[in-house]
Amino acid sequence: MYLTTEIAKLVNVHPNTVRIYEKWGYISPVPRASNGYRIFSELHLFQLQVARIAFRCEIVQGNIRSKVRAIVRASGKEDFKLAYQLSQDYLLHLEKQYARALEAIGLVEQLLSGKKSLSTLTYSRKEVAKELEVTSEVVRNWERNGLLIVPRLANGYRAYTMNEINRMKIIRTLRSAHYSMNSILRLLNQADQSKVLDVKEVLNTPDEHEDIITVTDRLTHSLEEAIENAHEVARLLNSYKK
Repeated sequence: MYLTTEIAKLVNVHPNTVRIYEKWGYISPVPRASNGYRIFSELHLFQLQVARIAFRCEIVQGNIRSKVRAIVRASGKEDFKLAYQLSQDYLLHLEKQYARALEAIGLVEQLLSGKKSLSTLTYSRKEVAKELEVTSEVVRNWERNGLLIVPRLANGYRAYTMNEINRMKIIRTLRSAHYSMNSILRLLNQADQSKVLDVKEVLNTPDEHEDIITVTDRLTHSLEEAIENAHEVARLLNSYKK
């Protein structure tokens, strides 16, 4: 049995964090002693360990945070089977995002080298949105903000090629990393004008110059850490549910 300060020390958090986690349902309800003090058990220690490992992830892109919270809430309800299943779904999601980030690095290098796809195939906006797993409105919004100019057929319909699709994959990755439309537009405009791999571009602010490729490198590093943490959460939950 543990007091609040004792269990907080074991998981290296402030006692107030433990109380908040109870309030938010991240751990099971904690019984009180006759003096009103909370009395924590090994179950609570385990739930706190799950939460602490899960929340190590600093990435806020997409619905990553909501997936983490779902795992922790299931653990807080003592539904460890569901928590484990959710951890597996979360891991698959992270690995997919990681693959996208690696792809974006290659596409950035391709963009900077001036290489273009020679494919003559064209796609509709709906087909492009499906390929990118975004909505047609998202694609339309990128166009409205000048992130890409789409060629048109003789009948006036937009004709997306692999060049536009590859460009949008870069945009999707950087938007997922929470870069603004303006910063991405600055990056792409300068990349269009240069064929040098070590081109510097303003992403965060007009005064901060950064290698374009390191932007996605930083994202992949964060995803690698998140994947490692997800594996640790899954192992922890799997050991408890047996």
